[in-house]
Amino acid sequence: MLENRKARHDYEILETYEAGIALKGTEVKSLRAGKVDFTGSYARFSNGELWLEDLYIAPYEKGGYSNHDPRRPRKLLLHKQELNKLRGKVEQKGLTLVPLKIYFNERGYAKVLLALARGKRDYQKKQDDKKRAVEREMEKWY
Repeated sequence: MLENRKARHDYEILETYEAGIALKGTEVKSLRAGKVDFTGSYARFSNGELWLEDLYIAPYEKGGYSNHDPRRPRKLLLHKQELNKLRGKVEQKGLTLVPLKIYFNERGYAKVLLALARGKRDYQKKQDDKKRAVEREMEKWY
């Protein structure tokens, strides 16, 4: 399981959705090796479909000519009613879709955990960091 730890720091998570992801063979091998960078990745709608943008999956070392473009847009697979529901929410002011995790389910399919999120301001991030530090201190002493 590969996790986007920065997302919980930068965004306030409102809801999560599980989506399939359309990958090429060498991308699957790189995912299994854990060679993914979530920096700046997000999901957007285009022509009624949901696409994952700016997710970096490193080229597979032994891929040769069949290797993929590391930052290509990847189609996310959801039911039509889920897509319509998400589109309505994303069109609200300030909401975006951010990938939280990529993992393989029990059947071996790659899945993405998407979060409907609102960006945090700098002062909110600082407050959360202080709150976590206090909680850590309390756990240390008790």
